[in-house]
Amino acid sequence: MATGNGNGNGKARSERIAIVAGLRTPFAKSQTAYRDLSALDLGKIVVAELLARSELSPKEVGLCVYGQVLPSIAAPNIAREIVLGTAMPKDIQAFSVSRACATSFQSLTSAAESMLAGQHDVAITGGADSASDVPITVSKKLAEALMNANKAKSFGEKLSAFRKLSARDFLPVPPSLKEPTTGLTMGESAEKMAKEAHISREAQDEFAHRSHSRAAKAWSDGLFDQEVMHVVPGPRYDKPIARDNTVREESSLEGYGKLKPAFDRKFGSITAGNSSPLTDGASALLVMTEQKAKALGYRPLGYLRSWAYAALDPGDWMLMGPSYATPLALDRAGLTLADMDLVDMHEAFAAQILCNTQAFASKKFAEEKLGRNEAIGEIDDAKFNVHGGSISIGHPFAATGARMVTTVLHELKRRGKQFGLATACAAGGLGAAVVLEVGE
Repeated sequence: MATGNGNGNGKARSERIAIVAGLRTPFAKSQTAYRDLSALDLGKIVVAELLARSELSPKEVGLCVYGQVLPSIAAPNIAREIVLGTAMPKDIQAFSVSRACATSFQSLTSAAESMLAGQHDVAITGGADSASDVPITVSKKLAEALMNANKAKSFGEKLSAFRKLSARDFLPVPPSLKEPTTGLTMGESAEKMAKEAHISREAQDEFAHRSHSRAAKAWSDGLFDQEVMHVVPGPRYDKPIARDNTVREESSLEGYGKLKPAFDRKFGSITAGNSSPLTDGASALLVMTEQKAKALGYRPLGYLRSWAYAALDPGDWMLMGPSYATPLALDRAGLTLADMDLVDMHEAFAAQILCNTQAFASKKFAEEKLGRNEAIGEIDDAKFNVHGGSISIGHPFAATGARMVTTVLHELKRRGKQFGLATACAAGGLGAAVVLEVGE
């Protein structure tokens, strides 16, 4: 392989963006296999392995765009720390992104924009999150007292800074799970959607069972072997993890019906079983301009054909982002839903999936919400989330988009097909969609 600094010539170009390789760690339920690792630890592990497997000289990389949703106080710019903590040269540019559950879509498209602007030829993108390592802060009053004590010149002045505090002010403050604008958690928003769309508990449980059954089959058939590395977590290094520990190998529909509602305990239909679990993990993509990939002798997994983002009122049906972003991405690709050989939608909740698939098929939704004359289209079940999704595989927030991109491209190649759609909802009423292409 040739070497160089990976930088572009600064002139805008129109060539395709190649996704050369993708990799992820196995995903693990929070407080299990990766409980002693941070998101940064996981990100460095997967990026280092991706570079090694691709046999790419780190000197070729010009940019690292990486994401994290749960913020790190110790390492707020995770992208830069990944550069400094792996074999990449220290002069590689890096910046971090966060678009909630669509974060690694954002990292991919931000890198693509830099390439199309002629600034770079080779980039590492992706995302990592650890629900086991969430930032715990202090109350505002305690923080103010600590600042005043730090400025104090005498021991007495230091003590006086804390005299007006109550016992409650000393309690730790975990990260908020509620939307600042609505006061609802993600699950409560999904519950609202399920009730207003008349999505039954039975339909949600059936979809969750479908997700776990398909993911379990994909693992047993060896379909994830190329996409998922083995990790031997520290500090003991005695329990390797080779598969997602979130997948129910023997999922039974009856089992889901026994679970109690998680958000509306009396009238709700959303349970831990038909929702994505809190998860730790990381993913990464190696991205190049098509010309650079060919010059280095790579045969890309596929290409980024188009992308789009959308936003809607989080006080309405907050998790409908796929239904708003998808038609934009399809228009930009010059394609329709019927042209898609695979469709992969992030499974935050079964209720969210079922609401979006209803909307895709609804002419009324298209007319009233999208200002379009025709529905987006019916999704063929044989092409839809064919190897399960976030409900079964897990959902380390920032890692999910790159996982989906990698899986779609591998499956398109296996099937000898051309086009795939990957789409996700995200907190704050956001949505993302990318159209992927395989072929010369």
